[in-house]
Amino acid sequence: MKTRGILTFVLCFLFAGGVIAADVGSGERNKQPIQIKSNTLNTDSDKRTATFTGKVVARQGDVTIYCDRMVIFYSEKEKQNEVDKVEAFGNVRILQGDKIGLGGHGVYVSKEGKIILDDNPKVYQGEDEVSGKVITYFLDSQRSEVTSDPDSRVLAIIHPKEKGKDGNKKP
Repeated sequence: MKTRGILTFVLCFLFAGGVIAADVGSGERNKQPIQIKSNTLNTDSDKRTATFTGKVVARQGDVTIYCDRMVIFYSEKEKQNEVDKVEAFGNVRILQGDKIGLGGHGVYVSKEGKIILDDNPKVYQGEDEVSGKVITYFLDSQRSEVTSDPDSRVLAIIHPKEKGKDGNKKP
């Protein structure tokens, strides 16, 4: 039970293409501007994609994503410039406050409101850590799943917080 609570707290991340914090509804997430910097940008109107390559840095609100390559997939033509899915490849690092998500690959699926980190994913908040084979966070329901494989298990390292004289946890 304690692991589930820390996962929900730790995995409150943004993924480029329109995800803000978990307590913001899906309509509000898409309203903040996204700034993406990279060495190159290639677009394909027929495939409805934009590919950013080389030292990619994407920012939206208080969240920043770093990766080697980012591909943005846009929805069908009747929904002009609506993001359907975003994939980040290579050295994926997602930062929000003291929360850090790491992995070799990450996907944000807009319609399902979920972020998937895989390829050795780990999520940190302060000294606490969660890792597994795949970490999936469902933004609108503020729940998460961490799965393992036959060769490894889910790992959660949670450090107890000190309590002050009044019995409340210290920050």
